[in-house]
Amino acid sequence: MPILFMGHGSPMNAIEDNEFSRTWIEIGKSLPLPTAILCISAHWESEGTQVTAMKNPKTIHDFGGFPQELYDVQYPAPGSPELANRISQLITTTNVALNQNWGLDHGTWSVLARLFPKANIPVVQLSIDRSHSPSFNYELGQQLLPLREEGVLILSSGNIVHNLRLIVWENTAFDWAVEFDSKVRQWIVDNDHQSIIQYEKQGKSAQLSINSGEHYLPLLYALGAKNENEPVQFYCEKVWGGSLSMRCLRIG
Repeated sequence: MPILFMGHGSPMNAIEDNEFSRTWIEIGKSLPLPTAILCISAHWESEGTQVTAMKNPKTIHDFGGFPQELYDVQYPAPGSPELANRISQLITTTNVALNQNWGLDHGTWSVLARLFPKANIPVVQLSIDRSHSPSFNYELGQQLLPLREEGVLILSSGNIVHNLRLIVWENTAFDWAVEFDSKVRQWIVDNDHQSIIQYEKQGKSAQLSINSGEHYLPLLYALGAKNENEPVQFYCEKVWGGSLSMRCLRIG
């Protein structure tokens, strides 16, 4: 199976007809049908690493101030306790707790509603434990690679550039955001994963782009599960709102 990193942006992309949602629909049509989906979303940070293990995960509306239409969206995909157990076995560098309470947050369902609108493929989420270094997250991604041979789609959902403190609600892009987004693109093309992992050493544009790391870290899981010579395709190569990169990529 391929790997996806989706720059998810606003949850409104789940219901709006725009350049991003239309591209997501086309990406979904191009994918082979997964046996299951593992999502690493920016919107689930936890103490320790956890994976959803319930049979029927709930749709979580973890935001405020949006139209009622968005709160009415449900994504009733089944869970997969079997996949959750498989992930807990594959990851050996930390204990993975089986979670029965979380569900599917908007970093997951807003994207899946476009990729797989029938919601008939089992979905589990893996949490992000922010108490560890970026390299720890990358190494977890490496341990997930065998899932691809088992038909599981690894879907990482965040944003390479994500600074809501500086966002402006218009179609524009700050120079530093474009600079860092372009640097990350080239590092991905060059398989220079260490530069991506060591983002704290990458200067002012990186500091502004990753003011809170939870939207950036899902990218490390996707790159960790990549084989060295696999092709990469980029989509939605655009910075919007000044400080939000909508870049998506497919590996394999």
